[in-house]
Amino acid sequence: MNQILTTEKIYVTPEIKRKKFIYKIEFFLSVFIICLLFSYYIYAEYDRGKSEEASQQILAQLKYQVDDTTIRQEDNDIIVVILDQEEEKKHQEEPPKPIANVETKVSKDGVSYSQEAILKIPAINIEYVVLSDTSPELLFVSLNKFFGPNPNEVGNYCIAGHYYESGKMFGKLHKLKNGDIAELTDLYGRTVKYEVYDKKVVEPYDTSCTSQRTTLDTNTRELTLITCTNHGKQRLVVKLREVR
Repeated sequence: MNQILTTEKIYVTPEIKRKKFIYKIEFFLSVFIICLLFSYYIYAEYDRGKSEEASQQILAQLKYQVDDTTIRQEDNDIIVVILDQEEEKKHQEEPPKPIANVETKVSKDGVSYSQEAILKIPAINIEYVVLSDTSPELLFVSLNKFFGPNPNEVGNYCIAGHYYESGKMFGKLHKLKNGDIAELTDLYGRTVKYEVYDKKVVEPYDTSCTSQRTTLDTNTRELTLITCTNHGKQRLVVKLREVR
């Protein structure tokens, strides 16, 4: 018996056409959103890279100025000035003077600031300039003084910094543990070492960590480092006190 093959005709209804059209729109929209997000990510990384570069340039300039060795340049020759014992004694007896050429600037959001200190944390391999004030714009430039006395003075010197997944700024702050050391160099060239003694997560409006009541006594110098955590919903606080 012969088999007769027949094909069943598929009718494309208006409803099927409408669904196919919707699927196409959703597909192209999804591709567009993915491309947009990818472009934003690339731009954000580029922008963070520029901020990091600018911060490191400021750091290099400030480190040069707080160098312990006095250097001058004459006719393209570098001359290192070495003080004799009497001059060295006189130099030590004189009250410390701030380094020169630290200019006050104004950020794009209208906040006046200058370079105030250098924070170095070997355990997480970071070193940044601390700016003298804080604002949304300045947080993209470098670390910011959030509250407290002058650097390396008695009290609680509070520093805020952005959290970046790449580890820049305070992106690796969560890796610090009790006993880790941070070094703060002020504009007089004095470096004080601070040791981590506490780390905690607080709510965004909890400012108790900025209290000037230090943990040991009234003559203690402390550092408080602050950054975002949990996708910006909370704050990570690391507490340090001077090593005696």
